Amino acid sequence: MGRNKFSAEEIAKIAKLLRLKNAGNRAQQKLVRHDLRVYYEFNISDFNTPGKAFGEEELQAAIDRGAIHILDDATIAAMKAKRARDKARDAAAREQEALATGEATNWQEALKEWEAWEQQEQGAS
Repeated sequence: MGRNKFSAEEIAKIAKLLRLKNAGNRAQQKLVRHDLRVYYEFNISDFNTPGKAFGEEELQAAIDRGAIHILDDATIAAMKAKRARDKARDAAAREQEALATGEATNWQEALKEWEAWEQQEQGAS
C-alpha cells in the first residue's frame, strides 16, 4: 500500500500523470504507473475498482470520499522524512539479521581484512 496523504501540488501532478496515462498506449501507461508508484508512492489499485480505468474523475472521487487526504506542504515534508527514517531503520535491521544468520557477509569487515592482507603482502615483498 502506498500513501493516501498528499499535498495539493502533488495531487495536481498526479492528475496530470493520470491524464497522460489515459491518453497513452500500453507502454506509456506502464511508465506513468511506475512514476506514480516511485515518485509519489501512489498506487492506483489502492483507490480504484478492479478492472475499471482510473483517471482524474476517479482521483477527485477518492478525495471526495476521504480515501485521499490533502495536507499542507510542511506536514507532507515531515511525513516523507519520517518514512525515509523508517525505511533506513528497517533496512539496517534486515542487514543486521542477515549478518547474524549468515545470509550476508559484512562487506566492511571483509574490506578491512583484504586491506590488512594487502599490507602484509606488500611488507613481505
